[in-house]
This record gives sequence, C-alpha cells and structure tokens, in this order.
Amino acid sequence: MSESERPGGLYVLSQRAFDMIYGPSERADVEELLDIYAPPLSREEVLDDLSILADAEIIMSGWSGPRLDEEFLEAAPRLRAFFYGAGTLKNNVTEAVWERDLVVTSSWAANAVPVAEYCLSQILFCLKHGWQQAMLAERERTWRRRHDVPGAYGSTVGLISLGMIGRKTLELLRPIEVEVIVYSTSTTPEEAGQMGVELCSLDDIFRRSDVISLHTPLLPQTRGMITGRHFEMMKEGACFINTARGAVVRQAEMIRVLNHRPDIMAVLDVTDPEPPPPESPLWEMPNVVLTPHIAGALGPECRRLGRYAVEELRRFLRGKPLKWRVTEAIFRRMA
Repeated sequence: MSESERPGGLYVLSQRAFDMIYGPSERADVEELLDIYAPPLSREEVLDDLSILADAEIIMSGWSGPRLDEEFLEAAPRLRAFFYGAGTLKNNVTEAVWERDLVVTSSWAANAVPVAEYCLSQILFCLKHGWQQAMLAERERTWRRRHDVPGAYGSTVGLISLGMIGRKTLELLRPIEVEVIVYSTSTTPEEAGQMGVELCSLDDIFRRSDVISLHTPLLPQTRGMITGRHFEMMKEGACFINTARGAVVRQAEMIRVLNHRPDIMAVLDVTDPEPPPPESPLWEMPNVVLTPHIAGALGPECRRLGRYAVEELRRFLRGKPLKWRVTEAIFRRMA
C-alpha cells in the first residue's frame, strides 16, 4: 500500500500502555497499513491540541485511551474507526459514538486468554487442596500430605456465567476429566448440550461444586449477586475463585461465612474495593488467597492485545467482517 493510499492514523494512549501493548512487530504492521503522522499521544496531549485529530481516520488505542465524547469526535471529522488494544471500553465510549456510527473494536477476547489460563491453574490447584496443604505445611513446618481431596478426576467444577472468559475457561477444561456444571442466564439447554455441560441453578453450583469459578460482569443487575447464603451452601473443602469483579460478591457476607467455615477456601484476584483497605480481615484470613488483579494480561502477554487490534485493523481496511467489533448492544452488556 503506497503512502498516499494509507489512511491517516494516530496512537492515542499512555506511553506506558503503548510500550506494553504495541511491540515492534505490531508497530511495523500498523505503519505498513496506516500513515502514522504523529508520535504516540496521551489523551491529555490530544485534549491540549484537538487540531491534531483533523486528519485522523483511524485511532489505535489501549489503556488510558481517549474519551470519545462529542467534543473529541467533532475535532475528528474524518475518523472512521477506533481500535482498542485492551478490554472494557466503559471509560472511552459515549453516546456520541453510536450517533456517529463509528466502528469500535476491543481486544477483550485476547485478555480472556490469560484470565482463563489463571482460572485453569487455580481450579486444578484447588482440586488438590493445594492452598490448604501449602498453608498447613507453612504453619506446622512439616509435611502432612492429605489424600482426602477432590483431585482432577471425576470432581465437579462450577462456572458462573459463560461470557468470553467463561467459555475460554470451559475450553481449557475439556481435556481434564471433570464434570462441568454451569449457571448462565444467556445459554439455552440446547447450547449447553452442544458444549457438553449441565445448566443448573446458582444454588446448585454452590451445593455441588468442588471448585466454583466466577465470570460474571459487574452490571446493575449482578451487583451483590453472590451472597453469604451461597457460601454457606458450599461443600466441605470446596473453593471459590473470583477473577470477575469484587462487587458481584457481597464481600462482608462472604467474610462472615469464611470466618466460621475454615474448611472452605477463597482465591480472590479481585475485591471491592481494590485493593482491600489495610484494616480488611481479608489480608489475614487463613482460608483466603489474595492475588493483585494479575489474571489478565501481564508483561509480554499484553502484546496479544495489540496483535488482536492490528488484525482487526487489517480486516477493516480490506473490507472483511470484523471479529471483535463492539456494537451498542454488546457495549451495554460489557463490564
């Protein structure tokens, strides 16, 4: 593609996000497809001089990207598409985007991969009661290996919600000889049958599962969806994993139950608030493992986000169907 044929393009995101998301190969591909006519700009730099947007037909972005409000879009009359090399767009998209009919894509599917991998690692470790055994060894300074654990043969794994991450986690579990049960309001019994899983109630997920993995987005109707009553239902020695959003769980109720049910375990990559305040009991509870929101893309994994954005750009410029376009309807369902 000659320089005169390449659409005008800009990177608008923080320098740190640019360095993490768009590696040398992604940058080379973008520069082959677009006329990048300015260095990467932060959203603050763009707001200081909106005239830089006048020739932008394509914006490549990511974390700390711009807010696409009326003022921004008026300054970018030629803008056709916004490729977001990250997940949620809630801080970027406004109603003005849908009025303009701007093409918007997200790399949320790329971020689902490391989250699902984290979930798989924790599901398998928890089926061995790995955290309980490691903590017991640390306390007693000796081995007291237990065999009364579920293990990864014939045990039951419960998945709550089958969005992008839930489905990827299910895919990774397929080679493992476990029974998967699912709570999903958007999945029909026919679809569940095709996926080889059993649909059941939320109560049954907590009653029957050896490990429960939460994948529900935080929406008004899902805030506080998981209650203390659900934790009370958990099987002896069962484990709860949350990589979704802390506020989907009624955290105070969860803490209360975990305090009087030392047999059950919670692995929390997200909390509400995040991180927990210093006085939170979560820091010291012997049946809680906290990880600092590490399930999503870290380090070189972030380049997958940029690669998804670049491949969407390539499809867009070739007039091919997009894989990860975010429509207004999809946006309203996203966390």
